[in-house]
Amino acid sequence: MADAAEFQDRLLSLGLARVSEAAALASAALIGRGDEKAADQAAVNAMRDQLNLLDIAGVVVIGEGERDEAPMLFIGEEVGSGKGPAVDIALDPLEGTTLTAKDMPNALTVIAMAPRGTLLHAPDVYMEKLAIGPGYKPGTVTMTMTPSERVSALAAAKGVSTENITVCVLERPRHEELIREIRSTGASIRLITDGDVAGVMHCAEPEVTGIDMYMGSGGAPEGVLAAAALKCMGGQFFGKLLFRNDDEKARAVKAGIQNFDRVYTRDDLVRGDVIFAATGVTDGSLLAGIKREPGWMTTETLLMRSKTGSVRRMTYRSPIK
Repeated sequence: MADAAEFQDRLLSLGLARVSEAAALASAALIGRGDEKAADQAAVNAMRDQLNLLDIAGVVVIGEGERDEAPMLFIGEEVGSGKGPAVDIALDPLEGTTLTAKDMPNALTVIAMAPRGTLLHAPDVYMEKLAIGPGYKPGTVTMTMTPSERVSALAAAKGVSTENITVCVLERPRHEELIREIRSTGASIRLITDGDVAGVMHCAEPEVTGIDMYMGSGGAPEGVLAAAALKCMGGQFFGKLLFRNDDEKARAVKAGIQNFDRVYTRDDLVRGDVIFAATGVTDGSLLAGIKREPGWMTTETLLMRSKTGSVRRMTYRSPIK
């Protein structure tokens, strides 16, 4: 079997884009149909089929769940032809199943690939997340700061007042106090209903998205995907695992987590070079959604490599069969 030194990110990147595109196209027929599970399953099936066409010895480390919870693309599943480099795969075949079912903005298909052993095997628990874009000194914001202190620190580093800072937060009851504290600084908030990978990615292009910072808790697996995106786009990411009970701690131990209080940086979550692809399913502030026209469907994909910092926007026009 090939080792991590043979990871050819440039050669594999276009194949990864095809995987992301296939998942998006498969879910297109379910946009606005109100069936989250069907939309997700369509994306899962297409993503798995395309992954198995790649010459990789891949293992899913961030997937649809444990083997007994997911029939395909479960954590630990082997994908690819088995003939190429040994790689870790992190994926969310449809980030925003509810967004897709309701035809709401910012539904994406998301996948990252890195050399074997370089992506954190994050357990399926919550993670407190903090992210800002590129260009800031280390320590500009930290997990030990209060939310209001983070806003003030980022405003000072940016050379603006706190009223000019916009924070992205997942709209959940657990974030009510967080939202109140952020607003007490005069900062504005962009609330999102789902899709916190996209939420974190917004921080990397504040001049385009209008988002300066991401705060709040969400799924730990999505945190690894978000860190992979920022490793390519630039920006700082911090995450701390949150446990509600002993069962969740046991799940973390099974995933190899020993320090329950550790604050993970972007480079702790993604320890080597990574390639990342995301395709728009519904229109959003990052990517255009799938467009239909007689006989054709068109997708837009973001394809990125951390080694070079390259960010490509790719349009794919596919005939409707």
